[in-house]
Amino acid sequence: MSENPATFEKLPRSDAPMHGPRGLLLYGFPAQVQPKFAVVLRQAGLSDLHRVWAGKREAERTLAELMQMPNGSGGGEDSGLPRAVIVSGLTANELRGLMGVCRRSGMQQALWATLTPVSETWPLGRLLGELAAERDALQRREK
Repeated sequence: MSENPATFEKLPRSDAPMHGPRGLLLYGFPAQVQPKFAVVLRQAGLSDLHRVWAGKREAERTLAELMQMPNGSGGGEDSGLPRAVIVSGLTANELRGLMGVCRRSGMQQALWATLTPVSETWPLGRLLGELAAERDALQRREK
């Protein structure tokens, strides 16, 4: 990602770890879907990833704070919110693989972002708003 955390950039091919601690911040995944996402992670060879399941009450917390929460935090709680996956510390190649498995699994579309030095200071709600606006702009441009 660029200096604007919600600016779309093509994912390069790289085995270098991206910014931040290794893990995922997951938003908007209903409780019944969370175990299915664990299967997707296993298929992608990433079952050991640290996972934090965020909901509305975490919208004002920064991404850095959320990524430091204990593994599995928020798991088992329902969420009907739009889905988002915020990736931290993975390689671009691992992220490509995960996104491919998600696509093939038929998983409901999610907003995707990588943690950056800029975005980690943002509240989750702000990043989600920027990602939704970027997705809408891309969809309008495709039409």
